Amino acid sequence: MASRNPVFNRSEAFSSRGGYATFRDVETPTPGSLEDMYQRPAATPTAMGRMTVDDVVMKTLASFAVLVVFAVVGWMVPALAFVGMIAGLVVGLVISFKQSTRAGLVLAYAAAEGLFVGGISGVFDAQWPGIVSQAVIGTLVAFGSMLALYATGVVRATPKFLKIVSVAGLAYFGIALASLVGSLFGVGGGWGFYGVSGIGLLLCAAGVALASAFLVLDFDFVEQGVRNGLPERYSWLAAFGLTSTVVWLYIELLRLLAILREN
Repeated sequence: MASRNPVFNRSEAFSSRGGYATFRDVETPTPGSLEDMYQRPAATPTAMGRMTVDDVVMKTLASFAVLVVFAVVGWMVPALAFVGMIAGLVVGLVISFKQSTRAGLVLAYAAAEGLFVGGISGVFDAQWPGIVSQAVIGTLVAFGSMLALYATGVVRATPKFLKIVSVAGLAYFGIALASLVGSLFGVGGGWGFYGVSGIGLLLCAAGVALASAFLVLDFDFVEQGVRNGLPERYSWLAAFGLTSTVVWLYIELLRLLAILREN
């Protein structure tokens, strides 16, 4: 009887004459061949096409390499910052909602974010010399600290932690969106809520803390992905998560330092 399953029907085993699969004679393994198979090394995750920490590290480095190159372009042409911001937002939303693992999209996002980060950094550094290097150092310290806390088990992505961070993140982005709209009408001298004395400092401090907390979620995604044997292509999604969170952390630190310098 022929199978009605279209997947099976495409297989030679189910498309044989009469609807029955035919089998070849199988040789009985000898003790020597069994011993040889037993002595062979087990397949590594890389050989099986599974995601590894090394995959994530290399793809994240590739993402940041693209980001830095385009950041230089954005620094030299600050007007491209707006283009980068819009493009990064659109591509980032596509990757997030589709959970895309396409390398081209992730690298395109890195390029757009590079234009945005480079343009903003150039403007800030012109007004507050040395602020960019301080923000970069602060970002590296925060990243290293959160990685150490996660690796030692001091901070873990528990269900309660995930719920708190998710709710706080939604609330923060809602405030940030309202701040952006307010800035168009001159609130805070064009800085939105971040330009309002006291409120801006609290918002930036909250943003730094929240971005640092999101790093824990990124680390957990990598750990769970490797443990559960996700396909290797998901390392691009992990690289996207790390890139977007680090950029967010850097921008928050840049604004926080600017407010402190201004005060």
